[in-house]
Amino acid sequence: MFEKILIANRGEIALRIHRACRELGIQTVAVHSTADADAMHVRLADESVCIGPPAPRQSYLNIPAILSAATITGVDAIHPGVGFLAENADFAEMVQEHGFTWIGPEPEHIRVMGDKIAAKRKVIELGLPTVPGSDGPVGPDDDVAALAASLGYPVLVKAAGGGGGKGMKVAHGPEDLDQALSLARSEAKAFFGNDMVYLEKFLGKPRHIELQILGDGQGGVIHLGERDCSLQRRHQKLLEEAPSPALNAEERAAIGARALEAMRTLGYRSAGTLEFLYEDGHFYFIEMNTRLQVEHPVSEWITGIDLVREQIRIAAGGRLGFGQEDVRFQGHAIEVRINAEHPETFVPSPGRISDYHAPGGPGVRVDSHLYQGYRIPPTYDSLVSKLIVYGATRNECLMRLRRALEEYVIGGIETTIPLHRKLIQAPDFLNGDYDIHWLERFVAGDRAA
Repeated sequence: MFEKILIANRGEIALRIHRACRELGIQTVAVHSTADADAMHVRLADESVCIGPPAPRQSYLNIPAILSAATITGVDAIHPGVGFLAENADFAEMVQEHGFTWIGPEPEHIRVMGDKIAAKRKVIELGLPTVPGSDGPVGPDDDVAALAASLGYPVLVKAAGGGGGKGMKVAHGPEDLDQALSLARSEAKAFFGNDMVYLEKFLGKPRHIELQILGDGQGGVIHLGERDCSLQRRHQKLLEEAPSPALNAEERAAIGARALEAMRTLGYRSAGTLEFLYEDGHFYFIEMNTRLQVEHPVSEWITGIDLVREQIRIAAGGRLGFGQEDVRFQGHAIEVRINAEHPETFVPSPGRISDYHAPGGPGVRVDSHLYQGYRIPPTYDSLVSKLIVYGATRNECLMRLRRALEEYVIGGIETTIPLHRKLIQAPDFLNGDYDIHWLERFVAGDRAA
């Protein structure tokens, strides 16, 4: 097992990784920007190294600075967390070339799954269903209009090299296609440095279903069930639950079996997530995230498996000590993402936390780096807390979530807590009757009212 791990991230995920390390008896090194000098994970880590000013490119994306910090502190391994460099295959290779262990998938798997077109081709080879679309990127010389007509409108123009909803535009008819292509290409270039785009059939009322995978790279692969991540605004998830209220036992077993076979053939190592759109009983692969997910706690709670601990064990050369038949699914879990944003306009709200009281009691977990007096910098993602609740049934889970949201106090800034309080009382949500477009309609209707 490792003696010391560098955590190449910030915020709640850095604190989550630190806690897993401490429970394994492993020392931690926190890297941080000048804006994060007082962050909770920095305060708790055994050692900390400032790697640059607030701008991510000068700190959390500064590969030479991170590798230098790893060298001077003498760590054994580097955990990239979520975001920033977590899915950067070049960084993973550099980590290994400098003699450190990379706590994550093989660089080759990160690289192929990071390119959505290459990923789509790969999973077709592995036997997973995909959304009908172009065979590859579409360029100025391609008859894109004919392809779109053959797929049937509406169609989705998507960036080949990115995610998070960036570089995605919908063409509802032929008259929208040129503008959708132009906007998607320019946005993809700005965010990912790659203006390649491709076309997919736009599904009308799909659910966003993802399957949590864990592999040891030595033939052992399991899944921890599915998560329903359909409540999204501008392709950004706000709430996730497991299991999905939309799937039956047969569908759950079928997609799980196909995913396991695919990942076993791939020889996948570490945690990863296969993401699907689900509509009318059919699954369509859309992408794979070769890293830990923000919403991983809901899968941990319904299975009792600590994903971060397993990531570390696997990276240290360990095998999975159990098979799929040993994974037991019990109860229901929901996670709400609490952002430092106005609950109606979604304008970011950085600032000093004047009051802080986290909810507690049975079945309540809070993953957050906040504390009274902490100042949220304006430079980074607005996620400041994850509230995760568990119940024996979905109804018990929902009642517990309502109670926890009533208890949660974050003063001094605006947060999305009021939005979640309204959301979980909406009849459609209570009935589990929602899709990936539902939240946009809910928010628009709430504003109109």
